Amino acid sequence: MATETSVDYDRTKELKQFDDTKAGVKGLVDAGILNIPKIFVRPAEDLAADELNSGHKNVEVPIIDVSNIGDSIRRQEIVNEVKIASGEWGFFQVINHGIPLSVLDEMIEGIRLFNEQDLELKMELYSRDGAKKVKFLSNFDIYTSKALDWKDTLQLSLLDFDPDPSEMPPVCRKSTME
Repeated sequence: MATETSVDYDRTKELKQFDDTKAGVKGLVDAGILNIPKIFVRPAEDLAADELNSGHKNVEVPIIDVSNIGDSIRRQEIVNEVKIASGEWGFFQVINHGIPLSVLDEMIEGIRLFNEQDLELKMELYSRDGAKKVKFLSNFDIYTSKALDWKDTLQLSLLDFDPDPSEMPPVCRKSTME
């Protein structure tokens, strides 16, 4: 896909138009866009300065083993590992978490089904309200980042939240509650 360029570019307007559709990135793809909107393109100077673009070889995603998390010393070590991996990488792999593979597979399938369902159903959950425990959105930092990420998010905030199954999207309710 090519990128979109314009002399008279109103970034705030384009961000608002994108956000107001409540369709997310998949909505752009489903609409058949031919060019990547400028709001998703990182500035060239940012790309040049990004160490991740310097051709690293043998890159290994951080792996965090959460076995023995019940031990207070090990728990603090795990918290520190998560903090470092999040800050340096933005993601990591968790192992020995005790969640059966079948549950993980069902959750992934449920999220796939959520993303593939009719747009109108997803739009019902689209929100930027930080207090909402279940919401669908694209880019948490839409109005502050230099370039948006090419992703949509179904956020199920379960911290300090006893979920009401009726709040969960029907297509992934069972797998989420498990």
